[in-house]
Amino acid sequence: MTWYYCALSILGAALLVSRPSHADPLPDSLIKADQASSGSTDVATSGFEKGEKPAADAKDATDLQLAAGGLASAGNSRSLAATTSGKFRMRRGSDQVSAAAAANYARSAATKDDGIRTTVENVQGKLRYDRFLAGSFAVFGGASVRHDRFQGLDLRLNLDPGIEYYFVDRSDQQLWSELGYDFQYDIRSDDELASAAASGSPLDKHESRHSGRVFAGYTNSVNKVVTFATGLEYLQGIPKTENYRLNWDGSLNSTVGSGFSIATTVAVRYDHSPLPGIEKTDVTTSISLVYKLL
Repeated sequence: MTWYYCALSILGAALLVSRPSHADPLPDSLIKADQASSGSTDVATSGFEKGEKPAADAKDATDLQLAAGGLASAGNSRSLAATTSGKFRMRRGSDQVSAAAAANYARSAATKDDGIRTTVENVQGKLRYDRFLAGSFAVFGGASVRHDRFQGLDLRLNLDPGIEYYFVDRSDQQLWSELGYDFQYDIRSDDELASAAASGSPLDKHESRHSGRVFAGYTNSVNKVVTFATGLEYLQGIPKTENYRLNWDGSLNSTVGSGFSIATTVAVRYDHSPLPGIEKTDVTTSISLVYKLL
């Protein structure tokens, strides 16, 4: 039995030597649970609407969707979030109307010793109308409202009309342009005004913003294995003409061989009046290689 006691001695010594301290973290768990709900829903948009061309075989439809969800956690930190939303869409011939509404509420405590407090509280709504005219012309308009306690908004109203025209509209090639306008009107809460005044940056109770957008897009399925797409967007502040931005995207996707594909994208973002210390131009280039074995 001498070998047995020798083995126990070696094992005990190894455990003593390798015993981790309380400060040594364990590896991350491999259990990754997909949450049934994030606890929040956004439907109101603060910015431009874009054209939504329907599929060639799109038919009259009426859709209604209601949803509710929640998220709760307990332990070192505590949180409780709840969300509810509804979406409606109706299309009849060349007309389409869609609407959405959502409400979000959350309370949390960063540590077990902190008192739980409200951290999210907002109500949102959105209405959009599309008119698909004869040929390749369409008009659209959207309106959204938002009340958000933690953004300091009693009300944010956005009105966004626009037009869309397809110069080329084929199954293998599309060339189109969009022209849009955004009006944003804010009514700030008294708490937000008091906080801004205390920090030395007073705000107005009411504020309006006007902006314009011009966009041109082009896609081309060169052949069965190569697809090219690009888009150029110009955003202009009104009447503050020094505030404008220019955005360009380009992508090329190709199936090189059986099971092998490559995709390249380039994005350029230019801001004529960035914040102090910020560069005017950002360029992002990415490449993706995919090989499917089976």
